Amino acid sequence: MPDGSSPVTRSSSASLPEIRHDWTVPEIQALLDLPFPELMFRAQATHRAHFDPTEMQISTLLSIKTGGCPEDCAYCPQSALHEKSVKAERLMAVDAVLTEARKAKDAGASRFCMGAAWRSPKDHDLETVCAMIEGVKGLGLETCVTLGMLDAGQAGRLRDAGLDYYNHNLDTSPEYYGDIITTRTYQDRLDTLSNVRDAGINVCCGGIVGMGENETDRAGLIAALASLPAHPESVPINLLVRVKGTPLGESEAVDPLDFVRMIAAARITMPKSRVRLAAGREDMSDETQTLCFLAGANSIFYGERLLTTPNPQASRDRKLLDKLGMHTTGISV
Repeated sequence: MPDGSSPVTRSSSASLPEIRHDWTVPEIQALLDLPFPELMFRAQATHRAHFDPTEMQISTLLSIKTGGCPEDCAYCPQSALHEKSVKAERLMAVDAVLTEARKAKDAGASRFCMGAAWRSPKDHDLETVCAMIEGVKGLGLETCVTLGMLDAGQAGRLRDAGLDYYNHNLDTSPEYYGDIITTRTYQDRLDTLSNVRDAGINVCCGGIVGMGENETDRAGLIAALASLPAHPESVPINLLVRVKGTPLGESEAVDPLDFVRMIAAARITMPKSRVRLAAGREDMSDETQTLCFLAGANSIFYGERLLTTPNPQASRDRKLLDKLGMHTTGISV
């Protein structure tokens, strides 16, 4: 039945399964193995029960402190430990960040995300980031930061500054994690997520597809995300951007339909989350992105770069969304 505020007809949620936090890897694997039309139908039915399927939330991501990171994440060109790392730069000034935030708002973004290549922020740097958060909030934008690991006190300071979202990805399954990162543990990531949640900040947490993981690991990532005590409000699903000079720079490309299946599984298992089609869109065809939207992705990053890697031109995104009859929103979950 129509929801009364939109011409779009949504499915009734009465026949949909209840929201769960106890998904198992075999259950996720069974979803991923469904015939493609059946998987897409289930994902679309779930999506329509909770969202307007023609709506797309827009976020912009800015690297506020680039390079020089002491972590050894195999996919990341910001690690100081890799053969070809990006040049380390100092933390941006608050005024410079606010200039970029104004540009993002003018381009249609409703959320402004700021990323710093740190293992964990130092107190004096956190003070500057809090000033950035307050300034961006003053522009009428939602705020999100990703700064590495946080303790409870740091999470509280970010909350007091008005932070809306904290991003901290699980990256992959618990079993495969050690093949990708050795400088922090999976439990370290879970502890940071717990500190953020306890502080009352919304969680942005997802992972990366295409790092050499097998199908069980892909199912394991979705199971780990969907079994958190509270589902992340935003779930970015990234396609690996293969950067030369990083350990994963020569990784095998992911079949586009396999990637769409991951989007669908995220949507089915985390029905009320914003599922964000994140890194890797530069290498996706319009058709692949459209299938991701049909599978339940309803958020994208807008702008020419994601931290240090390319992103589609805003004009390309606008052309595609217009062609699909989709609209952007200034209000997100």
